[in-house]
Amino acid sequence: MPSLLHFEEIDFLRCRFAVSPLWETHQAVRTLKRADRRGYHGPWLCRIRTAAAGLDLAPLWLLMPRRGHSPDWLGPPPIGPAATFEEEIAAVRAADPAAAREDTARSLGTTPGALESPYGRAWLADPERMVRDLADLLEEAWRALVAPDWPRLRTLLEADIAFHSRRFAQVGLGGLLPELSDRCSWQGGTLTVVSPGRHERRLGGRGLVLMPSVFVWPDVVSSFDPPWQPALVYPARGIGGLWSEPAGPAPDRLVRLLGRGRAAVLGALDEPASTTALARRLGLAPSSVSAHLTVLRDAGLLTARRYGHEVLYERTPLGIALASGEPG
Repeated sequence: MPSLLHFEEIDFLRCRFAVSPLWETHQAVRTLKRADRRGYHGPWLCRIRTAAAGLDLAPLWLLMPRRGHSPDWLGPPPIGPAATFEEEIAAVRAADPAAAREDTARSLGTTPGALESPYGRAWLADPERMVRDLADLLEEAWRALVAPDWPRLRTLLEADIAFHSRRFAQVGLGGLLPELSDRCSWQGGTLTVVSPGRHERRLGGRGLVLMPSVFVWPDVVSSFDPPWQPALVYPARGIGGLWSEPAGPAPDRLVRLLGRGRAAVLGALDEPASTTALARRLGLAPSSVSAHLTVLRDAGLLTARRYGHEVLYERTPLGIALASGEPG
C-alpha cells in the first residue's frame, strides 16, 4: 500500500537533508533482526557478531514491527543537519513520559500479545522507567554496533547528500524525489512512497526531512505523525562498496567465471558509476563496457538507476559476494 505526502507551496522552501546517527542505530538493530536487510552488510555482520551477542535487543525489536507503528519518541527526526548521537539521545531521554506511553501503547497494539507481554505491562505501568531503560539500551546499541564504524558511515551519508543536493539544484524537488528510490514517485505536488501499510499526510508548511541511511535498504520509510516533522528515509548511494576494500586486479577465479572484461567491470564498481566513467577508468571502449553491464545486470549482479540523463550502475548483494569471494 502506498504512503502519500501532499506538499503545499511553502513546503518546497522547508525541505532539508539530515544525517542521523540515532536513526542509523535503529536501522542497524532492525538489520540484525531481518535477513532481507543483510545482503550488503556481510563484513559488518561478521565484525559485530560478538558485540551484538552481548546485547539484549528484544525490547527494541518488540517496538519495530514489520507492518505497523514504531514509537516516534524513540527515534524522532534529527534536530539538526548534523546532530551528534549524544544530542539525539538526550532528546530521547527528555521525552514526555505520558506521551511516550501513549505512543508505545499504539506500537504494541500492532503486534498480537505485545500489550500483555512482560515488557508491555512494565512499560505502560512505569513510563518514566521505560524512557530511561530504552534510551540506555539504544545507547548500548550505538556504542556496540555503529559508533566504531561511524566515520565511514558518515562519510558515505554526507557524500550522498552532496550528490543529491547537486541534483536538487539541477532538477528541482519534483525531479529529485523519484531519484531517491524506485519506490518513490511524484505527481501534482504529491509524493507517493511504496511501503508497508498506508500513511497519508499533508505537510502543512512543515516541509520534509530527507535522510539517507546505510541500513534501511531495501525499504524506504516515510514517517512521523504530528507534532514531528515529516521525514523520508531512503537507501544511501554507494552502499554496495561500503565495506569493500579498494579494488585490485580481478581475481583469476572471477576472470574464469565471467571473462576478463566483465570481471573488471564488476570489480570496478566499488561505488555507483556510469558507462562512460567505467570505460574511462578501465581503458575500455564504452560500447564494450555497455555490453558487459547489460550481461551483469541481467544476471542479477548489478542494479541500474537513472539520474537525469545518466544511468548509474551498482553491485547487488550477489554481485558483492561474487566480487569479494564471500559466501552468498
